[in-house]
Amino acid sequence: MNAMPSFHAPDLDGAGAPAQLAVENLTLRYATHAALVTATENVSFSVRRGERFVLLGPSGCGKSSLLKSIGGFIAPASGRILVNGREVTGPGPDRMMVFQEFDQLMPWKTVLGNVMFPLVETRKFARRDEAEAHALATIAKVGLAKFAHSFPHELSGGMKQRAAIARALAMEPEALLMDEPFAALDALTRRTMQQELLKLWEELRFTLMFVTHSIEEAVRLAQRIILLSPHPGRIRDEFRTGADEAPAALERRIESLLFTDGGGI
Repeated sequence: MNAMPSFHAPDLDGAGAPAQLAVENLTLRYATHAALVTATENVSFSVRRGERFVLLGPSGCGKSSLLKSIGGFIAPASGRILVNGREVTGPGPDRMMVFQEFDQLMPWKTVLGNVMFPLVETRKFARRDEAEAHALATIAKVGLAKFAHSFPHELSGGMKQRAAIARALAMEPEALLMDEPFAALDALTRRTMQQELLKLWEELRFTLMFVTHSIEEAVRLAQRIILLSPHPGRIRDEFRTGADEAPAALERRIESLLFTDGGGI
């Protein structure tokens, strides 16, 4: 197999401004009961402000670990992550994360209570009634206005994910990090959630970093895709959507690369 190409994404965003996010030579490792496992190795890229950016790759390539490291939940073994020129040393309200699991909501709180929780804890608003009004407005944006006072066990899987997205967006983060948030949904609900996410992005223009192992989902959601190699994750290739290449043709090209690597998807 040919050696993996080395990618160094440009450090500039728009008219000479620094990229919002820069990942520099990032290696991530974690310990198991048997060994020290390398999840990613020497990964470098940058993300522009307001970009829809997708990390795509086969299972076990380290894409979720990479996203969690950007969120500040996993410390690098080597390399660094910069957000607005400052090194990431832990989680922060500028990077809100939505996970795959449906149980990420607090079951004893209503949708409103869940969305309000980070607003109150971080004292984002001076008064509780201001926080509540902002939470209700965000809940309405994700189509859950009628379910603001419902508890998680009263919601479908898709509705729980909407509530989790509302909780993240209510903090008005600079970047929304999403780790395969629609993977466990049925096909129709998944497509609906993808469309709703794109509508939210059109309205709010947050930076979106999305992890998936679905080629179709990556092409549908992304403006730019980074393809990771099989374990340990290295940058295999980079793709841009919305150009002259039809989505179906881009999907076939990505699929061909993945199976050439022997990693599948």
